[in-house]
Amino acid sequence: MRRVLVSIATLTLFAMPASAQTVDEIISHYIKTIGGMEKIQAVSTLRRRGKFTGGGGFEAVVLQENKRGRSVREEFSLQGMTGIDAYDGKTGWKIEPWNGKKDPESLGEEEMKSILEDSDFDGPLVNYKQKGNKVEFVGMDQFEGTDTFKLKVTIANGDVYFYYLDTDYYVPIKIDTKRLIRGAEREYETALGDYKEVAGWYLPHSIETNTKGSQDKSKVVYDKIEANAPIDDGRFRVPVVAK
Repeated sequence: MRRVLVSIATLTLFAMPASAQTVDEIISHYIKTIGGMEKIQAVSTLRRRGKFTGGGGFEAVVLQENKRGRSVREEFSLQGMTGIDAYDGKTGWKIEPWNGKKDPESLGEEEMKSILEDSDFDGPLVNYKQKGNKVEFVGMDQFEGTDTFKLKVTIANGDVYFYYLDTDYYVPIKIDTKRLIRGAEREYETALGDYKEVAGWYLPHSIETNTKGSQDKSKVVYDKIEANAPIDDGRFRVPVVAK
């Protein structure tokens, strides 16, 4: 797993001994490693472009646009059609053209929880107290042979994340997610890698996800992430359908 951290190998200045195990120490080192609070807060928008690969080699083009204020738009394009999931800070909606649907619909419960997660511009660890998140250090662990700090993150809607941060560089290399959907718990695993600098902020360019216990994995690789690109607020709002 060390190879995914090659892009930030020059940041060894911030590597700290594994004895620093309090939540605030770990998060402080994490923020320094990825660029520092000033660099992070200087970014107002992010536009990610890349490729999705699913089971059996299934591929699609993906676009994700984020704007501070919890606005996010995600596009998934294949065979000349583009599906959209979006959230403007208040309303979540989608367009699914696969079955001839062209009008926007409301997001389902699981879709809404997922897009709320994606709308957190800095992630749940940055300014976690102001966001009302609870973060606990729950011990040391390993992921693919890499020693990690394991943090339990509980957010306001009850979703729980377990963040595994590499002990040398203090960046997340794995996230376990637990969500309650209609009373049933669902668990997901996410592996993060290929950290690269974007406007002074180191962001993962490779994200692999699967339902816990399943070998059916999906992967998104971003070939370009732009910071502070102008993005109109209308991109996130529900389209008005002509009658």
